[in-house]
Formats: sequence, structure tokens, C-alpha cells
Amino acid sequence: MMHVKSDSDVTSLAPSSPPRSPKRAVYYVQSPSRYSNDEDKSTSMQNTPVYNSPMESPSHPSIGRHSRTSSASRFSGIFRSSSGRKAREKRVNEKGWPECTVIQEEGPYDDLHEDRGLSRRSQLALAFLGFVLLFTTFCLIIWGASRPYKAAVVVKSLSMDGFYSGEGSDGTGVPTKMVTVNCSLKVDVHNPASTFGIHVTSSPINLKYLEIVIATGELAKYYQPRKSHRIRSVIMGGDKVPLYGAGAGFPLTNTGGSVPLTLEFDLITRADVVGKLVRITHHRHVSCQLVVDSTKTKAINLSQSACTYD
Repeated sequence: MMHVKSDSDVTSLAPSSPPRSPKRAVYYVQSPSRYSNDEDKSTSMQNTPVYNSPMESPSHPSIGRHSRTSSASRFSGIFRSSSGRKAREKRVNEKGWPECTVIQEEGPYDDLHEDRGLSRRSQLALAFLGFVLLFTTFCLIIWGASRPYKAAVVVKSLSMDGFYSGEGSDGTGVPTKMVTVNCSLKVDVHNPASTFGIHVTSSPINLKYLEIVIATGELAKYYQPRKSHRIRSVIMGGDKVPLYGAGAGFPLTNTGGSVPLTLEFDLITRADVVGKLVRITHHRHVSCQLVVDSTKTKAINLSQSACTYD
């Protein structure tokens, strides 16, 4: 049964109810479905929700800020629990900047370069020392191998050219018996080395009566090749040599006589094997016992048993 409103009803309701706002238009957004055909595009219409106020619109910036704030609060809450204590412990300097702890390392930094090996200067020094050591060892071997090759000497003969004695006085006027001698000596020098030559000289060659030198001479220096023999002559002499107390038993007179004499000298040989770096020097001491007759001018040949060679 239909109820018909009367004019009284209308008038009674009008002043009590507030005026209604006009209805907003409804907007429709067409979203095509991926699985529908072209014919169904007109039927796949979706209604967009109606928002009564702009604050409810999704494009309002307050929604974005709210979402960002909420997301930031979610993520910051994770780290805040673990690092909150450290953040509170940070101190601030006078300028308002946070202070950080500086870790200072103690000790020298030389240990950092220990594994780099030797420097170039050290390598050169070691190489030089190794070369010197090797060369020194080589020189010692050469020196030891050349040492046994000692020169040999043999006194061949002694010729008396003049042998006189007489009375006289020395430079201070003391009277004594005096002797004058002129003679020559021949020596044979043999170099047995097969790899080097030798330089030969001698100490003063003395002809002595008892302990008094009555004649002297010296072998001139010369070079002798390897594996060779050389016979050298030495001129010896003495002029008016005073005998002093030994003259009382001196057997030589104006008529002649035999006098026992001693011949002594040192033969000196030097060999430069490796230049002047390896030098070998030998000394041979020669001592001969002989008897001289002033009346005989023939050369006196000396036997091996008459001389000693040390």
C-alpha cells in the first residue's frame, strides 16, 4: 500500500533537516584486462572509489611523508638497538664536530722493510767481498804451489889475484899488521821453477880471517829466466885491513904462507808469480872453508863438502 506524503509532512520535515550537499559525480577508470578480448574491454570497467575530502586522496603529500616516516622508523629501529649506546657515547668538540678516537702506533717502522731483501749497495759490497775472498784464495794456492821452488847456488872457485901482508898503522896511528887482498869469486845459480823467473842478488860476500873481514864484494842484481843456470863473477878486495890482535898469529909473511879463510854470504832470490801480489822470496846462506896460499895464483876449486848451503 502506497503512502502519499501530504503537504503538511513536507513542510514539517524541511526546516528540521539540514540542506543536503549536491551529490558528486562518480568517475569510472577503464583498466583493460590482460586476459580479455577487445570485445570485453567495454565491460571491464572498474569503479574508482569516491573520496569525500582531499585529505583522503592518495596523491596528497601527507600520505607519502607518513609512509616515509613509518618506513624510516622501522629501519632505524633495527640499528638503533645495536648502535644506540655508541651514538650516545660520541663526544663533541668545541666546534660542534664529533670527536673520533685516533689509534697511535708505537715503535719504529723499520720492521716493515725487513722482507724487502738486501739493497743494491749491500749486494755490490757482498759481491766485492766474495771476489776478494776468491782472489785471495787463488793467490794463496799459487803461493803455496810456488814456495818449494827454491833457487840453488854452488860456489865454483876462488881466484887470488893479490894477497899481501905487512906492518903499518891504522887511522888513529896504532901500529898493527895489515893485509891487502884482491880476488874474484865464481858462483853458479840455478832456477828450478818452470813457470816464473827470479831476481837474484846477494848480501855482502865476505872473506874473513877468524872474525875479521879482509875482503868483501857483492853480487850485482840480475834477472834469471825459468829453468836456467847462470855463472856470475864477483870481484872482492880489501886494502890495508888492520888485523890488530889477530895479526900475532897470522901465518902470512913476505915469503908466503897458507892462511885458513872463511867465505860467507847470503844469496837472495825474489820471484813475482802474479805481479807484485804474489811474491816469493828465498834466502840461501852459504859458508865455505878454504885455505889460501899466497904463492899460488891458480883458482881454488871448492868441492861440495867444503861449503854448506842453508
